Amino acid sequence: MRLLLARDACYCGQLVDELPLAQATGSQHLKVLKDARLVVGEIEGLRTCYWASRERLAELHALAGDLIAEAVETDGDDCD
Repeated sequence: MRLLLARDACYCGQLVDELPLAQATGSQHLKVLKDARLVVGEIEGLRTCYWASRERLAELHALAGDLIAEAVETDGDDCD
């Protein structure tokens, strides 16, 4: 995600060049991120151009912030 956020857009191969991952592994990671709508992909010929969905990341940030705030505010009940 950091690599995608540092760029406007890029191809899987460009990401794989900077990570210790095989091309297939990088593609699978991008598929998972795309399925979660954290990454957007647009087909350009034989390749897909990817970029981070900043709107979706903002939503995730807000949700996670709320969840963490609730967890910190409550003691939680132990399962006895």
